[in-house]
Amino acid sequence: MGSHALPGAAVRQKVRLLLLALLAGVLGVVAALVAPPAQAAESTLGAAAAQSGRYFGVAIAANRLSDSTYATIANREFNSVTAENEMKIDATQPQRGQFNFTAADRVYNWAVQNGKQVRGHTLAWHSQQPGWMQSLSGSALRQAMIDHINGVMAHYKGKIAQWDVVNEAFADGSSGARRDSNLQRSGNDWIEVAFRAARAADPSAKLCYNDYNVENWTWAKTQAMYAMVRDFKQRGVPIDCVGFQAHFNSGSPYNANFRTTLQNFAALGVDVAVTELDIQGASSTTYANVVNDCLAVSRCLGITVWGVRDSDSWRSGDTPLLFNNDGSKKPAYTAVLNALNGGSTTPPADGGTIKGAASGRCLDVPSASTTDGTQVQLYDCHTGTNQQWTHTDAGELRVYGNKCLDAAGTGNGAKVQIYSCWGGDNQKWRLNSNGSIVGVQSGLCLDAVGGSTANGTLIQLYSCSNGDNQRWTRS
Repeated sequence: MGSHALPGAAVRQKVRLLLLALLAGVLGVVAALVAPPAQAAESTLGAAAAQSGRYFGVAIAANRLSDSTYATIANREFNSVTAENEMKIDATQPQRGQFNFTAADRVYNWAVQNGKQVRGHTLAWHSQQPGWMQSLSGSALRQAMIDHINGVMAHYKGKIAQWDVVNEAFADGSSGARRDSNLQRSGNDWIEVAFRAARAADPSAKLCYNDYNVENWTWAKTQAMYAMVRDFKQRGVPIDCVGFQAHFNSGSPYNANFRTTLQNFAALGVDVAVTELDIQGASSTTYANVVNDCLAVSRCLGITVWGVRDSDSWRSGDTPLLFNNDGSKKPAYTAVLNALNGGSTTPPADGGTIKGAASGRCLDVPSASTTDGTQVQLYDCHTGTNQQWTHTDAGELRVYGNKCLDAAGTGNGAKVQIYSCWGGDNQKWRLNSNGSIVGVQSGLCLDAVGGSTANGTLIQLYSCSNGDNQRWTRS
């Protein structure tokens, strides 16, 4: 044994350590090869919604919280609360200048004590006005509206996640007009004034416009609301979200284009929410469809059902909710829970090429440039990142993750380029079923200049003609 040999005990110790290290390495490799377990399905609606960063809420009536079955279900299942009537105008300011938050605070405190966020509903509305407000008109009514907003929002400043600032301001039917109300007669800008007052009163709250019969994208009322929100965003009026009440029944049924409606409003740069959901007959399929529509739009904040059990519903005869009168779960409950548990925790990536129908060539950033102002072109399709476009829920077409397809103008021949994303309407696009891609700001189509199909053909905006040089496919 040489002079540098280790004693026997030391050799055994070193071998033992070596074997332990090898075993640890093997176990590490095995652990790396075994896929982690799938995310466990949650057993309540609120917890299941939270997996995708959303809430599943409920409208609560203060006088029902003493009903143990009611309170137990509400506490167990939901992670957001809306006061059904207690935060409305007649409840919070029954006499002019004399605010009363007793009932509203009961709902608010119960929600917060049970770990739930609170939606505020509602600050300015033609209905449920106290008698003193109904007697006002013109500038006196306008000031009373502002004072009410200031008074209620001051009481809950920093405590309410979202406020329905204005409720139901558009008329039913096919006119697309504003509802004739005392607030409307005070001046067409009353909605804007309400939102500006609300922002000043509580800068931290999300400010929402809320309405019903606006879920179907083709309806005039929906289009009128869309035009208002678009105008507000363009002019800097502080609106953060749009609430879709979603009272679906035989007179106003669910339509599959509800998802399109949510997507189109989100593309304007606002969040969306389903705020008062109930469905005549509680169809499991329709409930699941509504949930999946919300999950498909990353800017959908969550869903609120309007009541706990059928017996608590304002439309109890329609049996529209997720729980029977005795508190038992309906099949629709299971459909909703399954849909929520199937929701992705992150919006699905949808990057891919955009190919011209006429040319077969792809929308391409020349030389893989990342320089703002680089005009895009047609080029042979490949897998490079300069041809990978992601259509976001905000309506952007992104490349490289942080550059947007950008219109340099609004007229025929305007250059279409890449530019750092900033949220402007000149960076938002509608992808239509006929293959056209239309600029939200301009209403013009993405167009291959001169109808050319050659490599290097530049892309511009041009009046939509349904030509093959204006039709595109994504892959």
